[in-house]
Amino acid sequence: MGIERRKLGRVGIRRLDLKKTLFVLPNLITLSSIFCGFDSIRIAARASSADDYYRAALLLVFAMFFDMLDGRVARMTKTQSAFGLQIDSLADVVSFGVAPSLLVYNWSLHTLGDPGLVIAFLFTAAGAVRLARFNVLSMNESGQPAKPSKYIVGLPIPGAAGILISIVVANHAASANLDAPRHAWMIAGVTLALGFFMVSTIKFRSFKEIKLNARTLAFVAMIIGSSIFVSMKSGPAFVLVWLLGCYIMMGVSETAFHLVRRFTRPQRDSIPPS
Repeated sequence: MGIERRKLGRVGIRRLDLKKTLFVLPNLITLSSIFCGFDSIRIAARASSADDYYRAALLLVFAMFFDMLDGRVARMTKTQSAFGLQIDSLADVVSFGVAPSLLVYNWSLHTLGDPGLVIAFLFTAAGAVRLARFNVLSMNESGQPAKPSKYIVGLPIPGAAGILISIVVANHAASANLDAPRHAWMIAGVTLALGFFMVSTIKFRSFKEIKLNARTLAFVAMIIGSSIFVSMKSGPAFVLVWLLGCYIMMGVSETAFHLVRRFTRPQRDSIPPS
């Protein structure tokens, strides 16, 4: 009996596929992101005070954390898959498309009436289009996830949602009144701009191939220094707004620089040598 049990135990160990077991881990993290988005929608839909909107925004901050974590866990455990790519996109639609749109609509845009509703929907629609395009560009011919590129076409939806979320969080932390009707069109303009950046062909850095050198250290030092300055002048809650805004401006500036080089290079090449 003892020998048979040991044999059965060895068979059970052989049948246990560690990779399949680890495959569940990043997907559980992705589902945690979906839950945060779902609960944020629940709170924002029935919010009756500034504290409720603040709690709904904080849940989306946790969703951003889980969104950053699941991909890293998948790469560490080497469990990247087409299924993981698709469920991650579905999570992003819920947590960074629908949830922030509903949050900013109930928080501010509802004062604009139907235009506010349309603008909130356009943010969700732009996010869905951006994710669909990302999925197509991120898969190789076999349908498996391709190697991450140095640049991403269009503003990532977590970054776009992060700006809306950080505005709500900063407004609550600073006891400001950005949710007042007189600021609604400003919030609408920011929401529309973020939607445009998501569906644009502007290339944003993915920071997947960042290298430790003097240039990188100088850039990090500049970001830290500017963040400290913003924190001292406006408060720590506005630092995330500043950082995400810098990320967008960096993408726009690099794209504009490459366009200028592309249009000026033929002119330089056509000039005959003296």
